[in-house]
Amino acid sequence: MSAAGGSLAVAVLGLGTMGRGMAANIVRAGHDVTVWNRTPGADVEGARWAGTVAEAVHDQDVVLFCLSDDEAVRAVSLGPGGVLENAEPGAVVVDMSTISAALSDEEHAAYRARELRFLDAPVFGSRGEAEAGGLWVVVGGEADDLAAARPVLEAVSASVHHMGPAGSGARTKLVGNLMVAAQLQSLGEALVLARSAGLDLARVLDVVAVTDFRTPIYSGVGASVLAGDYSPAFALSLMRKDVGLIEKLAADAGAPVPGTGVVRQTLDDALTAGLGDLNASALVQVLAGRAGVELAQG
Repeated sequence: MSAAGGSLAVAVLGLGTMGRGMAANIVRAGHDVTVWNRTPGADVEGARWAGTVAEAVHDQDVVLFCLSDDEAVRAVSLGPGGVLENAEPGAVVVDMSTISAALSDEEHAAYRARELRFLDAPVFGSRGEAEAGGLWVVVGGEADDLAAARPVLEAVSASVHHMGPAGSGARTKLVGNLMVAAQLQSLGEALVLARSAGLDLARVLDVVAVTDFRTPIYSGVGASVLAGDYSPAFALSLMRKDVGLIEKLAADAGAPVPGTGVVRQTLDDALTAGLGDLNASALVQVLAGRAGVELAQG
């Protein structure tokens, strides 16, 4: 458990788009880090490699994981040989994945039944923010459990927000991703309209960058679109997965989200076009293709 000097023993499970950067920042913050990944070889300097989940979570103060979808989380968190079976009494288990609200609730109930501490704490941000320690964490669960895990969460984030009881973090993440998806769709539609109307897209984005409706997504993604850069920081296929989770949450809550259906159709068309491994912003290519215009500027 806790090492000398106030540092914590931390297991980071999953070293994909988010996990490797988070693990590196936890090491830099002075904590004793053990890492595990389903595919060996994704090491983190200063961290100890574990061959199994059981080995990774043994004698840890905090166990965190950020995995791609419900299936991966269910296997690592709740499945045979997973975290639930092997976490130490007193450890705080933190699921930082973007998953369904139903699975998050199931995790809370399962860990509570074993008298283990658990937080749902998904993050806003992608690879760049993970590497820079600049993620934004939204947490559901008990305040005391958050206090115990806070030094680790602060090592990976720009800010940590306690949203309320169990499941509040997972639900907040889906609300936020709805807004991200809507911004990407609206940016694409706006750029296509501007190009079709004969406007200079660089000048349009200059105006967008200083107006009261400016956003980092409009500025950052807009510049990448003009450069023709769709290199993956957050894959389009994962955004399509998230849109499905948003629609399920909305249906369960009785909240209409008609705009999300529009984004879903654009994403489905992008997947059909083979764009799933590109950045989520590649949905803009579908909108441009429908209008027969080119958005990249040489």
